Amino acid sequence: MARALAEAQAAEARGEVPIGAVITGPDGAILAAAGNLTRTTNDPTAHAEMLAIREACAKIGSERLLDCDLYVTLEPCPMCAGAISFARIRRLYYGAADPKGGGVEHGARVFNQPTCNHAPEVYAGIDEERAGALLKVFFEAKR
Repeated sequence: MARALAEAQAAEARGEVPIGAVITGPDGAILAAAGNLTRTTNDPTAHAEMLAIREACAKIGSERLLDCDLYVTLEPCPMCAGAISFARIRRLYYGAADPKGGGVEHGARVFNQPTCNHAPEVYAGIDEERAGALLKVFFEAKR
């Protein structure tokens, strides 16, 4: 999660919403790391999770990230939760909850839907205080 937080801080430095994501392989080594790039690329799908999933899939040469784990600083939105399911990620660890836009334990609860083919193990609240503080400070500065 420390690396995901560093990616979130780098995203903030670029003027992006400070969210970072890291994917580790079966051996625990980092396969991919990314921070949000939606504003930089004018791409609403350029969430940290999506970018990390794309990078990890390219690195291993497969659309499936079997036995891989995702660490992200904020509860994934429904779009990212869908991609996590399609990628068959083994475990999801996230920091701050997102009661408004989350798609895992709030909102759409993608993994609880009968149409969801794969649900990762979910571990919430990992370094939640630091992850939440980054977002709180960012959005307070915008107001």
